[in-house]
Amino acid sequence: MLRCHPVVRYASCMQKCGSGLAPACTRPTCRSTARLYSQAARQSGRARQRFQSPVKPTSSFEQLLSQTGLSITTQIQRNAPAAQLYEHALRYEPGSAISSSGALIARSGKKTGRSPRDKRVVEESATVDDVWWGPVNKKLSAESFAANYERAANYLNTQDHMYVFDGFAGWDPRYRIKVRVVCARAYHALFMNNMLIRPTAEELENFGEPDFTIINAGQYPAEEFADGMTSSTSVAISFERRQMVILGTEYAGEMKKGVFAVMHYLMPKAGVLSLHSSCNEGPRGDVSLFFGLSGTGKTTLSADPARLLIGDDEHVWTDTGVFNIEGGCYAKAIDLSAKKEPEIFNAIRFGSVLENVVYDEQTRAVDYSDRSITENTRCAYPIEYIPSAKVPCIGGHPKNIILLTCDAFGVLPPVSKLTPAQAMYHFISGYTAKIAGTEEGVTEPEATFSACFGQPFLVWHPVKYAQMLARKMREHNAHVWLVNTGWSGGAYGVGKRISLKHSRAIIDAIHSGELEKATYTNYGAFNLQIPQAVSKVPDRLLNPSDAWTGNPEEFSSTLAKLAQLFQANFKTYADKATPDIVAAGPQL
Repeated sequence: MLRCHPVVRYASCMQKCGSGLAPACTRPTCRSTARLYSQAARQSGRARQRFQSPVKPTSSFEQLLSQTGLSITTQIQRNAPAAQLYEHALRYEPGSAISSSGALIARSGKKTGRSPRDKRVVEESATVDDVWWGPVNKKLSAESFAANYERAANYLNTQDHMYVFDGFAGWDPRYRIKVRVVCARAYHALFMNNMLIRPTAEELENFGEPDFTIINAGQYPAEEFADGMTSSTSVAISFERRQMVILGTEYAGEMKKGVFAVMHYLMPKAGVLSLHSSCNEGPRGDVSLFFGLSGTGKTTLSADPARLLIGDDEHVWTDTGVFNIEGGCYAKAIDLSAKKEPEIFNAIRFGSVLENVVYDEQTRAVDYSDRSITENTRCAYPIEYIPSAKVPCIGGHPKNIILLTCDAFGVLPPVSKLTPAQAMYHFISGYTAKIAGTEEGVTEPEATFSACFGQPFLVWHPVKYAQMLARKMREHNAHVWLVNTGWSGGAYGVGKRISLKHSRAIIDAIHSGELEKATYTNYGAFNLQIPQAVSKVPDRLLNPSDAWTGNPEEFSSTLAKLAQLFQANFKTYADKATPDIVAAGPQL
């Protein structure tokens, strides 16, 4: 019995195929998939030839690529220069343009944010006892992953152009891994050229077999009726096969966070701590870590012209200090201005990628305030585009650890000094508000708890990361601060967002040592220590009860509501936390 053509094959369908290009199966998904394949075949004009007569590999790179089921053709662009990728994007990808500052403007299609509900991890004997299974890491069978992989590979084989980028994750040579990205969009190739560490010509020549491979066929849907699937989008990782497959989403951030998920598993397994944080270094070599989810100011506050930027999002803390995982930065672009964020604004130039922004058709000037496509407009650029970047991106042991939160209730203070137990409590809790646009379906700030300030990217149980962080803090006597960049004077819709100017002044006071010597007062049910004064910050802003514009009863009820949310959330982790950590939370 003939099986469905490879492009439309999936585990639950073994019907006969007629011509080989269209299955006899009458299920709607089979018919629509067949139509998609036929369209791709007509566009390429070589699809059937590729399946029947692949080009013989002529180099070690091509030999390794052919072993993955990908066709070897003269149209493979490996580590193509930015100019060539610009040309391809403008020629073959609708919606592409060059901004007035020289950046490539790209559209990510229907998905303009990550799809965390579609993340899957293959259940494998070598890792099954390591992974924190549940809503963050949903199980996928090896058979379903193999079907997704074949579906993605065969889609790529129908395309006129295939792009490969080989790069590194991790600036410390002791822990770096080799990552290969295979995709069908020039935009995706340029994006990962910016986000991974770019190899030298010699490193590329001797790259060899990658440690991990991303197969991105995001233009093509996953088979939503396959075992373990729930939609036409799939972002799946197999640690045993050392592969990641993307189907049904063209949002480039899935690749970036996929690499982070891999490092978030491998690094703790190697005995070092991976962190969802930004990092910078002061003139005296003092290093600060900034934790926080998208929209909390992690990228913005770490891009400080007075300090060297080590990285804006993903780091590892080893026995010698910290290193950046990435070779670039991925900044939110909504409401971006040269006045508020000059370092990021000036990084948007030739070689950078602007995602889903609106621009003037005549001048190509970008309107960073336009939200008509998405709130989650982004820019990806090499880290060296930041003048104060430290390259290689490696630093010493952190002196300050800053937990950034975006409080949508307006009752957390702009800055608090934490005890070690409180630091662990708030690190495990990871309270913030999802900012509109960073995930599909989020249109306004929404209170949430994200363990370790990065729950969507965790692979191990949160307590494992917290225990490793606690040991590092004790060993190196790090100070820990809770900094709220969210609302003051009232909840979202009533109060106002704490200004970037004041948040920067607070960070400056931490780095200067001013807050180490400050006088503190206790803050209510959360038992937080808040400073009585901070240079360049109004005293009234420091205590939320003073800044509140409503009546006192409303403030008290809002404070109690948030405290109850903290307590309810921490029940998930209380059985593995020590009594002093549990007691460090809010008490009513």
